[in-house]
Amino acid sequence: MRITVIEHEAEAGLGYLAGWLGIACDVVRPYLGEEVPARAADGLIVLGGAAAAWEDERSPWQPATRDLLRRAVDEATPTLGICLGAQLLTLACGGTVERGANGLEVGAREVVALPAAREDRLLAGVGTALAVQYHQDAMTGLPAGAVPLMTGGQYPNQAYRLGEAAWAVQFHPEATPEIFASWTHGSDLDAAEDLNREVKSAEPALVATWRPVARAFAEVIRATARP
Repeated sequence: MRITVIEHEAEAGLGYLAGWLGIACDVVRPYLGEEVPARAADGLIVLGGAAAAWEDERSPWQPATRDLLRRAVDEATPTLGICLGAQLLTLACGGTVERGANGLEVGAREVVALPAAREDRLLAGVGTALAVQYHQDAMTGLPAGAVPLMTGGQYPNQAYRLGEAAWAVQFHPEATPEIFASWTHGSDLDAAEDLNREVKSAEPALVATWRPVARAFAEVIRATARP
């Protein structure tokens, strides 16, 4: 079994997921000229990045990534879209992504499970939890048939499931404190060091919450992998 991973930039890699999934990952780096495949392997993860989901001129591989996501949903390939990946999944399947009206959401922020999450294969048992955030765009309209799973105070659409086996999360379950600090480094955030300390302090809670979710995603892949 293998997971196809689309990495949009070197600073936004698999992080924690590399050690949590327990399944080999084929990381595609289109920013280095690698071609986005037409079809994923046994599973698909699309990571985050600085570009907006509609900025195809900035990241010219995004149309191919949206096609890949749409096909994965159609074929029920287990799929996880993270931040930009979630937004690309949303656009690919007919939803809406816009510049967020409530500003930058950044740091260790609370997300809250919705009733449908209680029976979800990934998010059952999460409840209210801390998650790493770093985004200013928002999923303002979900694709038809999407099941909202998590919400938050600053932006309501924090996680949803689409079809049999596709999940979108606006936050970053993969982000280690070191990855988050690399994002704030050189930024114009006045409170960058405070945010870095906040995420570092939250690390035990982040691991306790999102490691089981990652392992549950891996179990979905194992259960549905093509022979």
